[in-house]
Formats: sequence, C-alpha cells, structure tokens
Amino acid sequence: MEFLTSSKTLSFQLERPVPTQERPAKVHPPKPQPQPTRSKAAAEFPLQADNRRLAAVQKRAFDLAVAGLVTLFVLSWLIPVLCLLIRATSAGPPIFVQVRSGRRGTQFRCLKFRTMSYAKNAEFSQATRNDQRVTGLGRILRRTNLDEMPQFLNVLMGHMSIVGPRPHPLPLDAQYWHSLPGYKNRYLVKPGITGLAQSRGARGETGEAYKMKLRLQYDTLYIRRQSLLLDLKICWWTVQAALGGNKNAW
Repeated sequence: MEFLTSSKTLSFQLERPVPTQERPAKVHPPKPQPQPTRSKAAAEFPLQADNRRLAAVQKRAFDLAVAGLVTLFVLSWLIPVLCLLIRATSAGPPIFVQVRSGRRGTQFRCLKFRTMSYAKNAEFSQATRNDQRVTGLGRILRRTNLDEMPQFLNVLMGHMSIVGPRPHPLPLDAQYWHSLPGYKNRYLVKPGITGLAQSRGARGETGEAYKMKLRLQYDTLYIRRQSLLLDLKICWWTVQAALGGNKNAW
C-alpha cells in the first residue's frame, strides 16, 4: 500500500509539473544624452559655411576696391587714348565684345581692346603664333595684357573677379564641357581677369588637348586653395609676366 501510494503520488507529480516562473530581466531606460550646445554646433559645418561666406565677402570687397581704383585712375584716361590709337591704326570698333561663360555657366558680354583686324560676323578661331589677323598695336597689347584692361568694368558689374579661371569663348566651352572631365567645375566661381594658370604661363592657344588639361589643373588647384593672400600673389605674378612680356601671348 505504501508502495502504491507512493507510486500514485509520483505519477501525480509527473502528470502535473510544477510551473516555473523566471524573473523578467530589468530593463534600464537609456540615459538621456546631453544636447549639443550652440558653441559645439557652430564648430562643425555651419562654421565652415560662415567662413565661406566671409571669404566671399572679402573677395568681393577686394574686387570692388581694386577695380574701382583702376577705373578711376587708369581707365579714365587709358580707354580714350587706346581707343584713338586703335581707330587710327585699323578700321573697326576699338572695343571688342564677346559673349563668354561666367559663374555657373551664365553668359555675359566680356570686354577687351580689339587687337585683330575687324571682320564682321567672323567665325571663332584662336590666335596662333605669327597670326596675320593681329595688328601691330594689338601684338603689344596682348603681350602686356593691356587688352584685358576693360574687363575691370566687368568686375564692377559683377560678371567677373580680379582673380579666377579665365572665361573661355563659347566654342571652347562647347568643345570641352562634356569631353574633358571636371571642365565645368572651373565655372563654380567667377572668372577672373587673371588666374593661376595665366600667371604661371598656361595661356594662349590650346590646340592640343594636354594644354587645356594643364590649364584645368591650375584652375582646379586655385578653386581649392583660393584666398586673399593667393589672389595678391597671382596679381604680382601677372604684373611680373606682363613686364617681362608674356611668351604665349600671341
């Protein structure tokens, strides 16, 4: 009997297992993270944007100051004198106006002293060494960069900057815009009267593709490292090249 009773008890215990309950693990809520202060947020990308805006304001102020002084003290007498000389030595208008690409591809009317014999509705063709179209006076103007002087008026009008990648004629843009990688990036900034490429000798005819690639490398380098100090250096290099006679200015 005792055996049976114990067997029944054992059987009963096997048929009804004792339920076991596990304690749920404690879930600790995440600690609130401290919110960034204004000073920390300003130390990241917004600060870089502020620096870019400040650099743009400084560059524009530099452009207006230089262009204003040159216009007042140089162009006020240089334009009438050279216009008379150009008209006296060759037929045609003394100021050459050509549509070129500006910042973000916006087109504008670029001003220059005319250095070639005048031909109405002439097709675009880059000047070459000993080009017969270049006049005697025009050859001097091109070697000394004086033919670019009216572009200080373009600077005052906001089309150009004192320093930047040179604006190319539209046919050159059409030739390299899609075929040369990175070419269109040179128009992320305003074009300049002078630039890093021109001041280091990469100017003139670009009949071979490597010449345009070299110019583009200089332009890209300038865009990445542009500063007021670099602009001053490029202006000085340009003056030195003009006094020495630019070798590639035909």
